[in-house]
Amino acid sequence: MLKRVGLQTLIPTAVANRLIARLPKADRERVLANCTSITLAFGDVLCEPNQPYAAAYFPQTASISLVAEADGHPPMETALIGAEGMLGATLLLGIDAAPQRAVVQSEGKALRMSPEVLFREASVGSAFLGVLQNYLHAQIAQLSQTTACTRFHTVEQRLARWLLLAHDRAQNDHFHLTHQHIADALGVQRSAITIAAGGLQAQEFIDYSRGEIQILNRAGLEAASCGCYAVLIRQYTQRFQKTGSGRVSPLRQRGRCESSSVVGTPKRREESCP
Repeated sequence: MLKRVGLQTLIPTAVANRLIARLPKADRERVLANCTSITLAFGDVLCEPNQPYAAAYFPQTASISLVAEADGHPPMETALIGAEGMLGATLLLGIDAAPQRAVVQSEGKALRMSPEVLFREASVGSAFLGVLQNYLHAQIAQLSQTTACTRFHTVEQRLARWLLLAHDRAQNDHFHLTHQHIADALGVQRSAITIAAGGLQAQEFIDYSRGEIQILNRAGLEAASCGCYAVLIRQYTQRFQKTGSGRVSPLRQRGRCESSSVVGTPKRREESCP
């Protein structure tokens, strides 16, 4: 298997979800005890926009696409979630409605947690809350970067970036993705993906036939990608390096804001928070 330097590095195989793996042992064991291990199938719809989350999901070997819709167009992917993250981070805002549709892109294992348990475990000052806050920040940054990438970069650059993100979340260097699936994810015509994939294949970065993709030269694929891939990796890693794996925001640590038992519904003292 090709050497990876992306989001899938340093995930303990016993846990296989990077967020949960970051927790101190006692917190990690408690969180795992409150999760159910399930298998997600390709195409499963896990939530719909403006509908309550049925559960939060921590992918282990599966990956999940967040997609946006526009009239007259197929859904377009705005973010990809694998073992580096979770689905349902916006529950931390105290809003139980999902902002986007979430669809399983690649089948595999995940840990399922009810929203009620998530609220309980993410109590104020907990390591779990700190980890999830950091991830929510990183996910917002990913959405912003994807927007800029869609506007300014070529299809071939975007395809290379997308394949790198998919490779980070895959369990090997070979995976099945049709031209149409990738075209819908990137919001372009199928013919554009055919041309872009042909260019990457001509440079021997990938082998692509009948929907079967083999990553042959990851370093070459990184060079072919726009700078957005490196930005996404840097934003994710720096977010946790700067704040620590299980620290909550400095504002909460100073005690200037108190929160109720439900995450995302803050109570204020007489002195206001900036």
